[in-house]
Amino acid sequence: MMLSRALFLMTACGIVAFIVLAIQLYNIQIRDHDMYESAAIEQQVRETTITADRGTIYDRSGKILAMSASVETVYISPREIQMYEEDPVLIAHGLSEILGVDYEKILAMTTDTKSWYKTIARKLEPELADQVRAFKNENKLIGVKIEPDTKRYYPYSSLCSHVIGFVGAENTGWAGIEYSMNETLSGTPGSIVRAKNSAGTDMLFTKYEYYQDAEDGNNVKLTIDTTIQYYLEKHLEQAVKDYAVMNGAAGIVMDPNTGEILAMASLGDFDLNNYQQVSEEAQARIDAAETEEEAAAILSAEQTAQWRNKAMSDTYEPGSTFKIITLAMALEEGLVKLEDGFYCNGQITISGRDEPVNCWKTAGHGSQSLVQAVQHSCNVAFVNIGLQVGRESFYDYCEAFGFFEDSTDSSAQLTGKTGIDLPGESGSIWWSHDIFTYNYSQLAAASFGQTFNITPLQLITSISACVNGGYLMQPYIVSEITTVDGDLISRTEPTVIRQVISEENSETLRYIIEQVVGDRVEGTGKNAYVAGYRIGGKTGTSTNTVIEAQTGKKEYIVSFVGVAPADDPQVVVLVLLDCPSEETGLYISGGQMAAPTVGNIMADVLPYLGVEANYTDEELRLMDKTVPNMLKCSLVEAQAMLANAGLTGRVIGDGDTVTMQLPHAGAVIAAQSEVILYADAEPSEELEEMPDLSGLTYEIARQRMGFYGLYVQRSDKMYYEAPTIQVTNQSIAPGTMVEHGTVVEVTLTDYDNSIYGRY
Repeated sequence: MMLSRALFLMTACGIVAFIVLAIQLYNIQIRDHDMYESAAIEQQVRETTITADRGTIYDRSGKILAMSASVETVYISPREIQMYEEDPVLIAHGLSEILGVDYEKILAMTTDTKSWYKTIARKLEPELADQVRAFKNENKLIGVKIEPDTKRYYPYSSLCSHVIGFVGAENTGWAGIEYSMNETLSGTPGSIVRAKNSAGTDMLFTKYEYYQDAEDGNNVKLTIDTTIQYYLEKHLEQAVKDYAVMNGAAGIVMDPNTGEILAMASLGDFDLNNYQQVSEEAQARIDAAETEEEAAAILSAEQTAQWRNKAMSDTYEPGSTFKIITLAMALEEGLVKLEDGFYCNGQITISGRDEPVNCWKTAGHGSQSLVQAVQHSCNVAFVNIGLQVGRESFYDYCEAFGFFEDSTDSSAQLTGKTGIDLPGESGSIWWSHDIFTYNYSQLAAASFGQTFNITPLQLITSISACVNGGYLMQPYIVSEITTVDGDLISRTEPTVIRQVISEENSETLRYIIEQVVGDRVEGTGKNAYVAGYRIGGKTGTSTNTVIEAQTGKKEYIVSFVGVAPADDPQVVVLVLLDCPSEETGLYISGGQMAAPTVGNIMADVLPYLGVEANYTDEELRLMDKTVPNMLKCSLVEAQAMLANAGLTGRVIGDGDTVTMQLPHAGAVIAAQSEVILYADAEPSEELEEMPDLSGLTYEIARQRMGFYGLYVQRSDKMYYEAPTIQVTNQSIAPGTMVEHGTVVEVTLTDYDNSIYGRY
């Protein structure tokens, strides 16, 4: 009996023990198999990542905008420094001298003897990495490591910085195309797996090594044209300087027929190769901060501001540029015709609005045709046009032009985005259907571009639809994606979202806005005129409502949208200048500040695109002339050459042939300028003081400069005469001492304030 109990207990205990063992074996071999396998592999092998090269970013013609190059990263292994009894002081001192890293910081890293990896410096150029390699080899250091890495280079530095974006220390895109196309550009990292011993070091006598090559990222081609981008940024920078613009500027150049973005800029910009650096003014504020926390906050705010793409991330009231949209609605509905007339007495009373809507011209424009109402940018006329369109139709057209998507929420402020392939796009701020149609107040203000906010990108996209035959195009900036070997992966084709107005009404609208620029008496956009080209456009001036609400101070945003050629548009250009200063002496308006900026851009872009100029006789007579080469010519021949070039000459000396000339051959100067011909004589070596040309007409400026043996050329292409066209800026400051023959570039603006309004 006792034996039976003993056997039973032994059997039972054996079964229980077996069950426990079986459960444990199940846990180890099945349930936790992956965990233990990973732990074993972790103990037995060491894995090193091979960085993949990011793909290259190109402009539309194949110019490299962003590329990767091989660099190296230096790190130390504190564990191995201890194992092999290497000198931490020697290592810290040597690396500090070579890399400029703080000695104490490196020495502190060596004390963490449980760590196998402490980064000392990333992305070293080959020359510096070679110095570290020589130091490592000379001292036979195992604990100092050098591994391959890649670094992003931007050949054009700050050009197109907001579009391209940049990558961080881990080769991950942080902004722009680098961010939005990060997965495409990144590629797949490779790895090397080697066996290691119990101490954690690589085993030297083993054949085990697994190598997986990195797969480089794909290449991205943009619609951006670097030449057009350069012209856009060049003239935006000049405008910021000329008009003392305080809150930056933005501009977009679009192909209206495809939706391609040819250029996009926001100023101030930044150097992509040193994206964390801020402006000198911002750095001064950082240096003056009382605490590290305050300095860090200023730095963060400044970096965020400089990285922000105003052209698509900032919203604003478009002002009178939006009148093109209102006009398009009315034309499409058949509510207005070219022969229609309007009367403006300076204001109009609107039902549901306590105060009347004022025209910018308080005395009123009187009787005017439809074309004149657009030329004058008359608010009263456009309120009447908007009222004819009606609340429901106006709202529907705004939705059709892509400014918002309708919502069933009656209290919602609607938002719409173009869906461009860039990160950070903002939507519009629009009233809901119920609020907009509640009374006529919102309709009246919206008809001339007030009480709602949109982005510059939304505006240029919708205006492109107005002038390209009525088709709202999907804007895009990525044209192709290819493999590292150049094989095509995908190509973006132009996409029509919808047709908003007819081709016939689009043609009529183009004719009307061409008169805004081409009419040198009535047109508020005449400062965008470019000799030889048919340009249409519209001015805009609006108040920064956020600043006004916060401070009570009025700050203006001036803008201009230009279309060229007006009969067959190839480009649409939008420029926005945020808060120009009143201290310039110019009346703050889109017509006097943004219009000439767009004109200058058009003057460069249209010839570049191969659009031929067709000059009138007056334009040919007034345009600047190129000085011929007359050295060694007889005086008679030289005078004849000057006459043919539209210039005059004055001879100094008693010789028969030209031995020297001022200015030199190839200089571009004002028509009828007097070139100095030296015949066996030399120019005076005395310097002349640059006169102040501001407020002078171009002709008077030419004559005054000629008295000193100096010359002028114009930055604009407004080849027509009017006493109100005066010099506003000059490329060489007054009072500067210059040599005889110096040519100064002047900016001309039509000061006829009677036709400009702040709407």
